[in-house]
Amino acid sequence: MSDSNNQAAFQIHPSSFRDPSGFIFQYNGELFRQVNQSFRENYDFFISSGLYQSLVEQKQLIPHTETAGDFGGSGDKYKVLQPDKIDFISYPYEWCFDMLKDAALLTLTLAKKSLGQGMILKDATSYNIQWHKDRLVFIDTLSFEKYEEGKPWIAYRQFCECFLGPLLLMHYQKTSLHELQLAYPNGIPLPIIKKLLPWKSRFSILTYLHIHLHAKIAAKNKGKNEGQAMLPKKKMLSLIASLETLVNSLSLQQTGTTWGNYYDEAALRDDYLDQKKKIIMAWLDEMPGLQTGIDFGANEGEFSSLLSARNTRVISVDADPVAVSKLYHKVRSGKQQGIIPLVMDLSNPSPATGLNNKEHSSFAERIQNRDIGLCLALLHHLCLGRNIPFLPIAESMHASCKKLIIEFVPKSDIKSQQILSGKRDIYDGYTSKDFERSFEKFFTIREKRAIPGTERILYLMERR
Repeated sequence: MSDSNNQAAFQIHPSSFRDPSGFIFQYNGELFRQVNQSFRENYDFFISSGLYQSLVEQKQLIPHTETAGDFGGSGDKYKVLQPDKIDFISYPYEWCFDMLKDAALLTLTLAKKSLGQGMILKDATSYNIQWHKDRLVFIDTLSFEKYEEGKPWIAYRQFCECFLGPLLLMHYQKTSLHELQLAYPNGIPLPIIKKLLPWKSRFSILTYLHIHLHAKIAAKNKGKNEGQAMLPKKKMLSLIASLETLVNSLSLQQTGTTWGNYYDEAALRDDYLDQKKKIIMAWLDEMPGLQTGIDFGANEGEFSSLLSARNTRVISVDADPVAVSKLYHKVRSGKQQGIIPLVMDLSNPSPATGLNNKEHSSFAERIQNRDIGLCLALLHHLCLGRNIPFLPIAESMHASCKKLIIEFVPKSDIKSQQILSGKRDIYDGYTSKDFERSFEKFFTIREKRAIPGTERILYLMERR
């Protein structure tokens, strides 16, 4: 292979430029990680100490295989690793409270286990955690360094800003603030966390120590070399244990919301859900081999489970954090499999962020070309609630999925009337004919069925 072709096949991932220890790259569409010579001693110790094997066996770290060959990387190469493929990348600002909390506890567990094997976790960013095979897993193999006695935990502040701060804010404010992490991708700064927390938070000794006092000391020592501080291993383990105690004590009250209780309410309307399921299951039975799916407006995942039961890997998205949290608990407990539950306002999905807007891909980029999409009981919220026309919705779904099952809810429906309550009806174009006309620009309508006992219509479509 010529040098020009080799370089064309080799591409460093746009988010992988901050760590001198190595980087992620793509080669012919496959993902690899280069370990640089500068990290050789740490990597070898990570493997020889048994820490890598232990974490992989406990499914807390992404496994990898060492590969040979010239991939066209830099001359600083020591090793090239190929990690297990992660089906879908999500970000902390798309997670419900309990998912972020579990990610925080996983990070602390790794920090403790590292110290037990003579190593230390040098990074504690929430971006190092991903959802893989129905569980949270740490993905950065190069975050483990040899421990030097007396050195402090360099990632302590990062943990407080990426995990502890957001969790505390949601705990005390009693509302989901996941999108605040989008404004601060490197973690919410300690001074801001301190100002946003209520005064009563100071009466929690651990919150006071890890946030209020931490922020005060950090401000006082600004510009000084924090690495000169000394902290014996025993005290570091006590620090991590106190963080675990604090994180475990935090919760977000799961108060009922309109859509968080949707299935309870919907079940009262005759056999609406049962009839809807029958139609959808019959269509799905005619489409074997669906590997990837997305459920727009998934709520608690009632219909996502129809796909996952057929071994389809599903991204389940809803704007209601209460509903997403309920689905997350089902997946975490093993009651559901093959589902990634995310909090997302589909009228304002996650944008591309980071340097040159390339570090973190937009949600639209990440969900392209799913085999099947579900859009059930959502269209009227986008059109009547958010004033979004049919056409841009059809265009976005055309990019997202090859096949689409979508539900049209007319204006006469009680749920549509609730949305229109107190609003001027400016939606003359919200009719089934206008809906079909717009979607037929991007999809072929294969079949449509009225849901018995309602005026709602289900459509089975295929991308043009």
